[in-house]
Amino acid sequence: MATERTLSIIKPDATNRNLTGKINAKFEDAGLRIVAQKRIQLTKAQAGKFYEVHAGRPFYDELCEFMASAPVVVQVLEGEGAIAKNREVMGATNPADAAPGTIRAEFAESVGENSVHGSDAPDTAAVEIAYFFSGLELVG
Repeated sequence: MATERTLSIIKPDATNRNLTGKINAKFEDAGLRIVAQKRIQLTKAQAGKFYEVHAGRPFYDELCEFMASAPVVVQVLEGEGAIAKNREVMGATNPADAAPGTIRAEFAESVGENSVHGSDAPDTAAVEIAYFFSGLELVG
């Protein structure tokens, strides 16, 4: 398996509860390295642009409002099979379906407030990373 990079976002429900360190520990314990990280406050327009693939879906406006409601932590994770590994560590979108020990099983409050976002494929990872980080900020 190749070394990959993937975008991770620690969402407002988790930053509001000071869970950044606990969530990052789960990524690091799984063998992922954090090669870029920053805490930012998204506007609704910025969240809308990031999630534009979901425009028109019933949850889109609520998602954008939520993502702009409080600071988020955007970061780039690196490691062998980082995309799949990150998704495994995050757990299923619905916390009721997430495996024990995953981030969403432990910390998510609902399907909508599920604590983390992760890229789903290499192409989307590249686009999502570039949305938040310049090449100079990626320091593996």
